[in-house]
Amino acid sequence: MPRTARQISSTGIYHIILRGTNRQIIFEDEEDYSKLMETLKKQKEISGIEIFAYCFMSNHIHLLIKVGSEDLGTIFRRVGASYVYWYNWKYNRRGHLFQDRYKSEAVEDDRYFLTVIRYIHQNPQRAGIVKQLSEYRWSSYNEYLGSQEICNIDFALNLFSLDRQKAIPLFKTFNTENIVASVLEYDQNIRWTDSEANAYIRKIAGVQNPVELQNFNKEKRNDLIKSCKNQGISIRQIERLTGISFGVIRSI
Repeated sequence: MPRTARQISSTGIYHIILRGTNRQIIFEDEEDYSKLMETLKKQKEISGIEIFAYCFMSNHIHLLIKVGSEDLGTIFRRVGASYVYWYNWKYNRRGHLFQDRYKSEAVEDDRYFLTVIRYIHQNPQRAGIVKQLSEYRWSSYNEYLGSQEICNIDFALNLFSLDRQKAIPLFKTFNTENIVASVLEYDQNIRWTDSEANAYIRKIAGVQNPVELQNFNKEKRNDLIKSCKNQGISIRQIERLTGISFGVIRSI
């Protein structure tokens, strides 16, 4: 089937999703997250992109960017080549890390621009990884609260108020709103193999065997199960891998 042509943004702003091939984990430790951050910093200097928001999840990445002197394909070929070369060297592996074709959508107006930022920042919360948006280190949410690193925060904050002391509280409130909106999403419809699900559970729980979730306190266990369900792992698979009953998992 022929690929659908990418939509060209009249504003130059795009929401991008980069995915690990076959749901490959693309960040094994904190150093890996830092390396991608460093890669994006260099890309800003080379291609003149502006970064408005980002979220690095374990097996995919969300970015809200405005292109500069180079097109999207050139930008992400360079990002992929740099990070994957380093990742493969570090972990003594070969081959692709990211899926060949990144996903993108054009962002054409201010209202949708803010909607995408909120969606990106809420990713870790929806996945059950954190309770509060500020708890997640690898998203741009905290840059908007003062710990600026790679983002242009002025454009979004100015949409709330030109007074920074007024804009930040309004921005925080907006980002915590629980509003369902149609946004380009990470595809969860591909079936997880037991091996993939096993690796994911061990990764997020920090265990050698998913069965160890039975020993966690109820709140932490439920948060981890919720994360698995949000990632598209079936209840039957979670039951099979963790030994936790179907009824308990279904109720979470």
